[in-house]
Amino acid sequence: MALITKIRNIFAIPELVKKLLFTLGVMIVFRLGTFIPVIGINVAMLSKYMSDASVAGGILSYIDMFTGGNLHAATLFALGISPYISASIMMQMLSMAVPYFEQLNKEGEFGRKVINQYTRYLAITLSVFYASAYITFLERANLILNPGFGFRILFILSLTIGATFVMWLGEQISLMGIGNGSSMIIFAGIIARFPNDIIRIAHQVTEGDMAFFTVLIIIAFFVCVTACIVFLEKGDRKIPVQYPRRVVGQKVYGGQTSFIPFKINPVGVMPVIFAQSAMQIPILFATLLAGKFMIAKVISQALSMNGYLYNMLDLALIVFFTFFYTAMVYNPLELSQNLKKNGGFIPGLRPGKQTADFFNYLLDRIGLVGAVYLGLLAIGPNLFNGFVGLPFTFSGTSFLIMVGVGLEFSAQVESYLLEHRYEGFLSVGKMKERIIR
Repeated sequence: MALITKIRNIFAIPELVKKLLFTLGVMIVFRLGTFIPVIGINVAMLSKYMSDASVAGGILSYIDMFTGGNLHAATLFALGISPYISASIMMQMLSMAVPYFEQLNKEGEFGRKVINQYTRYLAITLSVFYASAYITFLERANLILNPGFGFRILFILSLTIGATFVMWLGEQISLMGIGNGSSMIIFAGIIARFPNDIIRIAHQVTEGDMAFFTVLIIIAFFVCVTACIVFLEKGDRKIPVQYPRRVVGQKVYGGQTSFIPFKINPVGVMPVIFAQSAMQIPILFATLLAGKFMIAKVISQALSMNGYLYNMLDLALIVFFTFFYTAMVYNPLELSQNLKKNGGFIPGLRPGKQTADFFNYLLDRIGLVGAVYLGLLAIGPNLFNGFVGLPFTFSGTSFLIMVGVGLEFSAQVESYLLEHRYEGFLSVGKMKERIIR
């Protein structure tokens, strides 16, 4: 009954209902686009090829996992949101390395708009590159009904337009919906595969190819991983801050103690999404060159989800992007200055540089634990998949994205409920976070 009451509270807030319906509508439009195939492709042979356990098929199935099966069926949205994510990574790196973009990043709202425009142009360019690589693969596999230069141009144009439209859908969710648009698009692509995956497991159990005890082990493992992800997302270190007393007239202000929370994972699932998008580039190159060069074939085998090279690169990229994104979100010197302006101080530390150094040390210390923890959670299900042998392609990265995005979405709904003085949606009372000391 308590859960029903909390759900009913959601519909008592018109603004929240409007945002939820808008997000749902965008998701429906995105899923409808997955049923629009690009003409001229032998979809039946493509589906059979990608279902094969060969090197190329396995790698493409990995990429297909984040598009909700669009790559598998050569649909208009086959590229998904990946070009836009890759473009965002590149532009954020340029914002820290190139003086022109660094200056734009400091110009506030106007600078962000210019950078976003450059990001869109770069995303379209990457869409053309990804579509070109995809059509090259299809031509080599003899999966095109009427090959030729005209068809190549039409195919690349179709996928580029589809990727641009998906990018626009994600931006609309960020502006007028609930959650981060890019994350929600990837989330929709991942969960869209769940019904078919569950049917496959049920079929294997029915046919006797998989023991029911194995299914229980799979469920228990993913429940434990989910619990670890929730612990990672909610865990934090609270730093006490003291404010001195001030006497204004006959009133006394301040004198209280508060806390600054530093989360174990301060940047959510964005490092995982960035790592997943960055991994697609070497995977695509290795797949395309595997037929010509032996070294490329060896690399493509190692880049399978159960391969050692893939898991090592994935872990390294997640750690790197965690530190990279944390450096963009948190500025220790700015935190110290803001604390000093408000008259606050950390007991035992001088305001100013000493406090900034402490914040920097703390972010590095907590960030390392969070980054390694995040990376291990990402590659853990991959290793488990290789040990158990699931009848479908499922990576730890996708599972981490799915749970993380779900938590972020629920937290935004929670904030709306608490803002309107309703009971929290995720737990009894307010959401409780574990404190890491």
